Amino acid sequence: MTSKEIRKQYLQFFESKGHLIVPSAPIVLKDDPTLMFNNSGMAQFKEYFLGNGTPKSPRIADTQKCLRVSGKHNDLEDVGFDTYHHTMFEMLGNWSFGDYFKKEAINWAWELLTEVYKIPKENLYVSVFEGSKEDNVPFDQEAWDIWKGLIDEDRIILGNKKDNFWEMGDQGPCGPCSEIHVDLRTPEEKALVSGKSLVNNDHPQVVEIWNNVFMEFNRKADDSLEKLPAQHVDTGMGFERLCMALQGKTSNYDTDVFTPLIEKVEQITGLKYTTNDVILNESEESQEQNKTNIAIRVIVDHVRAVAFAIADGQLPSNTGAGYVIRRILRRAIRYGFTFLETKEPFINKLVEVLANQMGEFFPEIKSQQQLVTNVIREEEASFLRTLEQGIQLLENVMQNTSGKEVSGEKAFELYDTFGFPIDLTALILRERGFSLDEAGFETELQKQKARSRAASEVSTEDWSVLIPGNVETFVGYDQTENDVKITRIRKVDSKKDGILYQIVLDNTPFYPEGGGQVGDKGTLVSANETIDIIDTKKENNLILHFAKQLPENIEAGFVAKVNTDLRTSTSKNHSATHLMHLALRNILGTHVEQKGSLVNPNYLRFDFSHFSKVSDDELRQVEASVNAQIEAQLQLVEHRNIPIKEALDKGAMALFGEKYGDNVRMIEFGESKELCGGIHVKNTAEIWHFKIISEGAVAAGIRRIEAITGDAVKNFYTNQEKTLSEIKETLKNPQDILKSVASLQDDNAKLKKQIEQLLKEKIDGLKNALVSEFEEINGINFLSKQVDLSMSSTKDLAQALGSAKPNSFVVLASIEDNTPNIHCYIAKELVAEKSLNANAVIKELGKYIDGNGGGQPFFASGKGKNANGIAAVLENAVSFVK
Repeated sequence: MTSKEIRKQYLQFFESKGHLIVPSAPIVLKDDPTLMFNNSGMAQFKEYFLGNGTPKSPRIADTQKCLRVSGKHNDLEDVGFDTYHHTMFEMLGNWSFGDYFKKEAINWAWELLTEVYKIPKENLYVSVFEGSKEDNVPFDQEAWDIWKGLIDEDRIILGNKKDNFWEMGDQGPCGPCSEIHVDLRTPEEKALVSGKSLVNNDHPQVVEIWNNVFMEFNRKADDSLEKLPAQHVDTGMGFERLCMALQGKTSNYDTDVFTPLIEKVEQITGLKYTTNDVILNESEESQEQNKTNIAIRVIVDHVRAVAFAIADGQLPSNTGAGYVIRRILRRAIRYGFTFLETKEPFINKLVEVLANQMGEFFPEIKSQQQLVTNVIREEEASFLRTLEQGIQLLENVMQNTSGKEVSGEKAFELYDTFGFPIDLTALILRERGFSLDEAGFETELQKQKARSRAASEVSTEDWSVLIPGNVETFVGYDQTENDVKITRIRKVDSKKDGILYQIVLDNTPFYPEGGGQVGDKGTLVSANETIDIIDTKKENNLILHFAKQLPENIEAGFVAKVNTDLRTSTSKNHSATHLMHLALRNILGTHVEQKGSLVNPNYLRFDFSHFSKVSDDELRQVEASVNAQIEAQLQLVEHRNIPIKEALDKGAMALFGEKYGDNVRMIEFGESKELCGGIHVKNTAEIWHFKIISEGAVAAGIRRIEAITGDAVKNFYTNQEKTLSEIKETLKNPQDILKSVASLQDDNAKLKKQIEQLLKEKIDGLKNALVSEFEEINGINFLSKQVDLSMSSTKDLAQALGSAKPNSFVVLASIEDNTPNIHCYIAKELVAEKSLNANAVIKELGKYIDGNGGGQPFFASGKGKNANGIAAVLENAVSFVK
């Protein structure tokens, strides 16, 4: 049975049990402040478990793209070394929201596995929660009794809190779970050791494939449990492990989920992957093959995670979710570089295989194939250049290391500043006869992690509910001010923002951050006080209003007032973004798609797919098109609750990586039609004018435009006019300002040439004068001197003097803009014969001027802060030749 058939059969089975089949949510979570990525099947349903929303059906089934690389669920460093951990994986799930419970969930799991998929019952074990005195949760007798009717009692295992009590996080919905494990070992292995003893012991062929979580409790901030208002079922089944079991394999990587990708890697590299059926021994050849296998597993796993994240709109970057994606890809690149000898980009070539393999069920990977390929190719090329640079830097570190152990601090600097992988550092050092101070590196790494944790540490208290029930509504499309009551509050303490309070209102005009638009600011006003709302966000279907203080009387009535100045400016920028999107597609082509946006009161930022720089002429056309739509005074046409199919049939654009419901909001301005939940002007004339400020590249195939509207454009032209006036005044108000500037540039070029000639003559004169001052010491022609030149001219003079004498050792110093600089030239024959090193000389002498520097063994430069130390530099330079 193929993986496609396995997936299809699962969904058909639960559809026959009354479940609504829904598509996978994006792997990247854009509007959830608590998670970067979907890390489990239940993530997209959190609001329903918390009682903050109503699902479209009480029974749902799906397959969810998941990513586990950070936080509590972190499998990254395991990937490649075993046969069943992954960064990205599919989680097959069936869900009950207050509908069926343990009996149906367990019986259907057993029916599907044993009767539909035909897994032999003697290969299965199940686990039941043994209870927890600590949490006052009893042994799960109900689940035990249900299983007793389906499986021999000696195949039921009691599981502790770690294995059989599932929690969403430190706080939130949780409950006991009942897992199903499959034993894929040979009959001979089973005869020797019981599979029961291997359950939950990380055995590669005795693995969990199904987990029925019975959501009964809510974990509070004080670690106590309270009963949820309804009982839910949260099922997760690892698709890749299920394929392994049904295809008779002992490794996920031997299934057809991965074999097409592995075959492509073999074709590109000329290396062979050995399946899990091939037993490797302790020979050197087998050890090399094992390294090859690990590297290939890392690459074919990681390309899936990276490709789907990019397809869902997350580009690699240096912060947040983008950094995680870049880190995964770089791990794959360095495994290829180190163990597969790949020195050119090649991982991008796997995207076509992935798109052909998974595009039928996940159409985003097919439609975004070209973009994903280009982004990965560019990231590969960039990191391979970083590896080359890192190797050169490591060479310098080895040259300047006394002894044969490289300090952990230096290795961490390479890792932290330049992104050079520590395992590659260790490998190169071993090959060159050096060792690594691993303890020192680990110390620096832990310091960095502690700093990072401290910076992002957040403590969230439980909600204090004032008005029970799901009573909150958003009225901000029609109002910017209305009467409200507070329904719940909680305190949040973070290192970054300090103590803040999150306030939920019964009906709010405040727009929560989402879809690229920033959250509203404003006030809550009662008869006695005014509370500033500094931000608005959405979490688990609740609109959270952030304040630095709570009202004295939280049960009072308030008037919620949005800051309309900020709201109006933001709405102009948001509507202009829609108009620009249309203009870009009309002028550059329909391949243009939105890949990210930021809309705030000051400016708009728009990322879009396009494979070359947008020319100045094209930018002018875009500006003209948007301004024409503004001048046309297009009226806003808003479809507030339209079926998504109808909206798409009308020509509305849907964005990849966004999660849409069955009914959506559609915004129209003339030909511009988009699905959007944001705030907009009522008529394009309100935007006044549109001006592009910048255009540039974000990643391969992704461009970014920043633009302004309204008052910001007025201020822009006012500043331009002021600057022009100041230039004219500086130039004595010429009649033709362009001609005057051109003349000034010509004069400047002539003067530069004259200065360069004078400097050359000065350097030649100094060189001729200083040649006679060389002193011979131990067969070395030595000179140390301070000169009155710029840093670059001093460098040129040092090189000229060094070339003028054989066996020369020259140290020159000068001061430019109160900054001391030093330069050392050592003849190449001295470097070879006497092991002198200019780089080491500069590092040592730099201490006297409170500075540092570096370079090559025969020439190096440095600068510092203490000009008074130059005398000590020149005095101590001679110690290197005595």
